[in-house]
Formats: sequence, C-alpha cells, structure tokens
Amino acid sequence: MPARNFIVAIELGSTKIRGIAGQKKSDGRIDVLAVVTEDATQCIRKGVVYNIDKTVQCITNVMQRLRSQLKSNIKHVYIGVGGQSIHSDLNVIAKEIAGDIPVTQQLIVDMMDENRSMEYPEKEILDVEVQEYKADNLMQTEPVGVQCQRLEGNFLNILQSKRHYQKLNTCFEIADVKIAEIYLAPFALADAVLTPVEKRSGCVLVDLGADTTTVMVFHKNIIRHLAVIPLGANNITKDICSLQVEEPEAEKLKLRYASAYTEPADVDPSLKYDLDYERKVESSRFIDIVEARVQEIVANVWNQVPQEFQDKLLGGIVLTGGGSNLKNIDVAFTKQTGVEKIRIAKFVTYTISSSNPAITAHDGTMNTVLGLLAKGDQNCWLPEEQKSQTLFGAGDQPIAGGLHQPAAAQQPGTAAEVITPRDPNTLPPGAVQTMAEMEAAKAAAREQAEREAEEKRLAEEAKLQLEKQEEKEKKSGFGAKLIKWLGSFTDEE
Repeated sequence: MPARNFIVAIELGSTKIRGIAGQKKSDGRIDVLAVVTEDATQCIRKGVVYNIDKTVQCITNVMQRLRSQLKSNIKHVYIGVGGQSIHSDLNVIAKEIAGDIPVTQQLIVDMMDENRSMEYPEKEILDVEVQEYKADNLMQTEPVGVQCQRLEGNFLNILQSKRHYQKLNTCFEIADVKIAEIYLAPFALADAVLTPVEKRSGCVLVDLGADTTTVMVFHKNIIRHLAVIPLGANNITKDICSLQVEEPEAEKLKLRYASAYTEPADVDPSLKYDLDYERKVESSRFIDIVEARVQEIVANVWNQVPQEFQDKLLGGIVLTGGGSNLKNIDVAFTKQTGVEKIRIAKFVTYTISSSNPAITAHDGTMNTVLGLLAKGDQNCWLPEEQKSQTLFGAGDQPIAGGLHQPAAAQQPGTAAEVITPRDPNTLPPGAVQTMAEMEAAKAAAREQAEREAEEKRLAEEAKLQLEKQEEKEKKSGFGAKLIKWLGSFTDEE
C-alpha cells in the first residue's frame, strides 16, 4: 500500500549519498520505510561536490528508488550537508555602553546582526552558535538587564565555501528536488548520538567517515568548535595498497586483520597474513602500516580540541561513523589523548523500528541520516492531484511538442517567484538558509540600504533648507533692527 505520511531525508556524505524515508509515531518511535544508498565517489570528494552532472544523476537515482519503495510521490526533502568545506570561526563583537545602563534586548539583536554581516572571502555563514557574553569581566549567557560599561559577544560562525554551497543548490535545482530544510549534518548527528549529560559536562564527538573526520567540541551545552579533517578510514585502505594489492582487496584485509592498536607484547614476528596470489605479509609490517595512519588521524583530532577545553571533557570522547568499527579504536584514542572515557556510538538514541539490514546493523554508518530524519517535521508525501497541479498549474501555457511553459516563468515578479527569506537568527538549530533565501535576503538588505540612503539624503536636504531659512530670517531680523535704530536718530533730530 502506498505510504501517505512520511518524512524524507538525504545525506551527502564523503563518498556516498544516502536517502531515507520514515514515519514518526505519536509515542516518539520512528518507523523506517525506505533506505537507499548511491556510490558518489565519482562526483563527491571529501563531502564536496566536484562533478555537478554526476551528482545530479546520483540524487535523481536516490529519489527514484525512494519513490519506488514508497510507491508514492515526494513533495520535498530534508538535506544534510557537511564535508571538508565546513569549519568554524570564533568572532567577538564588543560594544561600549555609556552611562553604565542595563543591557537591552535590542543591543543583543544589534550585536547578532553585526556578526551576521561579517564578510569572509569565498565563505558563507551557514549558522551561528552564540557562546557567552562578557559583561565587563563577568561571563553571562543571558546578559539582558545586567549593568555594565562594556559588553562582548562571542559568536561561533559556521562557514562553508560559497562555491560548494552554490553547486549544491544547483544540483538539487537541476534534479528538480524541492528542499524543505537544509541542516548541517554534524549538528543533526550530535543531537542523534549525544546525551544531554555529555553535552553539558563537555565532550568531543568524532565522526570517523570514509574520506573525512568531523570533530565537534561541546561544553556547557554549547558547541565550542567544529572542524572537518580530510582524513578518514579510506586512507588506511590506501596505505594497505602499498603492499601491492588492489584497493578492494586492501579493504577486505583491513576489515579482516586491521587493529587501531596492538600491544607490543602481542605482536608475533612469525605470524603472516594472507594476501592475494598465495602471497603473505608479516603481521608486524601490516600492524605498523595501520597504526601509523590511525595515530595521524587521532593526533589531528586532538589538535582540533581547543586547549582550554582539553581538561574539561567530563563526558569524554564519543566515536561514531563507519571508521569507529575498527578494532581497538577506543584504545588508540585513550593511549594518544590520555582521555580514558571513550564511548562508541553504534546507533542513535532515538527509538527506531526497521527490518532493513543497513539500519539493524548498528554500525554507526546510518547515524547521520537517521538524525536528519528525526529533524524533519513536515509531511513529504505529494498527492497525485498536487503533482498534476505542480506539473501543469493554473495559467500554464502549452507550447510545441506538448510541453508546458509556466506563465509565472514568463512574468518576472509574480507571486510564484516571491521568496520571503527566513530570519537566520530564528532558524531551527542546525538549519541553514537556502541559496534562494540568501539571495532574497541580500536583495532585501540592498533595498533597505537604498531606502535608508534616500531617507538620509532627504533629511540632509530638509536640514539644509531649514538652515537657509533660519539664516534668511536672521538677516531680515537684523535689517529690521538696523532700520529701527537709524529711525531713532531721525526722531531725535
């Protein structure tokens, strides 16, 4: 029976594009209805689109397969973006407050707007995470009403390459896939696998992907740092290829023999692992190859943790993603970072019902897309009658060959083209504006600036006219007084 009430989410991973559809139940459970995965190694590198045509084809395939499994049409989807182009930047906005008066809500809004207006070369602000405010020398999370002479606002700006963001939007436009909401995939993942206690007490979330490793640092329920390292589990596979084996065989060897850490006493110099064509390799050599790359990844992860928080991680380190399945990966992190509290998040904290092997495997690979699915709150089902209206809406004009040209497309400025941008400061956590909303917001800002400039010009002209009038009146008043004074002499004579 065709599904009529479901949510659809698509994750653009470092090497794969995953699609999922599910229903949210009244008891909080999520029933997974469909799961599809497309290999994206030919169009996405480290989570960044580099081939638009092939990416469009992958997205189209995902949508077709989801429709086939659901036996229903899809109105719009939720998107998760990540990849190497995303990183965070801490920005400080300071305001001097005359008269030592209390901080107002308007001042906070002005500081947030000033931060949003920051320009980064070739970068776009996708999201802003407010850290704390410093009122004089006192840190505050809610500074409204606090008396101070100087207020500093700390804002963590989440940035992404403008070029990549434009490519991403272009891909979905060409594929004719409407977007309900765009979320930062790391935020959706964090909400799906971290507990409130871990976020509050301080932890590091490490998503060990195929080509990238995402690092998020939390403390006091606030994200303190976000970075994406261009290293992942595939780098271990490629290192194993140095043993003169093909990559598919190297991947099998990794899954069969690889360990992130091996005690020196457990290394057997006489032990050999089977390769291909009846070749063998010393286990000690294989262990050295794997551990060297793991140590590099762990060192880079720990380097991304700000030094001020390294001794405040009471929640420890939480590992997830496909790379977290590597044997003894938790031991490797403990040995190198000194953090003893390591948890491997094999699955999300939500209650998920599914018989799909990709979901029931609980291997960490589906955590992000499940987190995106949980974020959705709008029905993605497209009824047949709405589909007909979408394809041939009111006012559509038939053209040669039986195709239809929407009338709105011929009349720029019609209601169909008007986009009302959402306030970026009131978006759901982890959500970002679409490219169309960003362009509309910029156009609105330009119009506002032009209006303000015109109002300023008119005000200056009015002021100038007033000054001229006052000067004229002043001169005329002086002349009258002079005539009266000279008249007094005439009267005396």
